[in-house]
Amino acid sequence: QVRIAESGGGLVHAGESLRLSCDASGNSFEIYNMGWYRQFPGKERELVAVITQYLSKNLDWDLRDRFAISLDETKTRVYLQMNNLRPEDTAVYFCNVNGKYWGQGMLVTVST
Repeated sequence: QVRIAESGGGLVHAGESLRLSCDASGNSFEIYNMGWYRQFPGKERELVAVITQYLSKNLDWDLRDRFAISLDETKTRVYLQMNNLRPEDTAVYFCNVNGKYWGQGMLVTVST
């Protein structure tokens, strides 16, 4: 069984920062990559960023100047640092592991 635990979502004002965290654990479970997706109302879930165990990263081009993805030293926790947030970043953010396992999602709301 794989367990995904997300934290860090919430309400901020435009221009502020948030850091999302996601922990993955499980028996006989090997992590190959961890990432973040977001979903706007009425839209499909879309990739924000992904990082592999070898620290190779793929980040949405339009977000590269404001968002950053990283792993902790255990490589079982992934962070999404979001700076200079905008109201259009308001969405539900999901952690994903190995392209297969999903967290429950966290609402990030950016007010004007």
